[in-house]
Amino acid sequence: MKVCLRGKQTSPKDKGDKVIAGSINGNGAIKITVSHGAKDSYLSQVIKLVQDAQNSKSNTQLLADKAAKWLTIIALLAGISTFLYWYLTGQSLAFAMERMVTVIVICCPHALGLAVPLVVAKSTALSAKHGLLIKNRTAFENARKITTIVFDKTGTLTVGKFEVSKIVSLQKS
Repeated sequence: MKVCLRGKQTSPKDKGDKVIAGSINGNGAIKITVSHGAKDSYLSQVIKLVQDAQNSKSNTQLLADKAAKWLTIIALLAGISTFLYWYLTGQSLAFAMERMVTVIVICCPHALGLAVPLVVAKSTALSAKHGLLIKNRTAFENARKITTIVFDKTGTLTVGKFEVSKIVSLQKS
């Protein structure tokens, strides 16, 4: 029996020989045993790609992380300075501590540090739900600069629904 692997003719296969997904039986009947589990499936690979995309950091996220880092350092320094000023000018320890905590809480960039990962997770999930798989966050951000898209004619554009569209029998009666 000849088996075609993605359009390329290969040597005849015998009982016990391995074939890969996408193999086409040339003629006759064929019985194939699945030898790999769900973790090797296409779906689990797609899920891993989505998780990797969510875990990778884009330029915008790296910039936000740097800004949050410096703003945190500035907030801590401003809080310590406030504490030292009030304590050294004769105010009580409790008064100086209240002012220090107030300055740190007001200056702390916690919203910046929380907002960016939340937006990344939500945008990746929304994109995947609508059939767009983001493998590289930086490339996705740069996609806003695209002015022209060119598609080839090999039928790579689909509606996203897997279905058998035609069955053609090659056996002679």
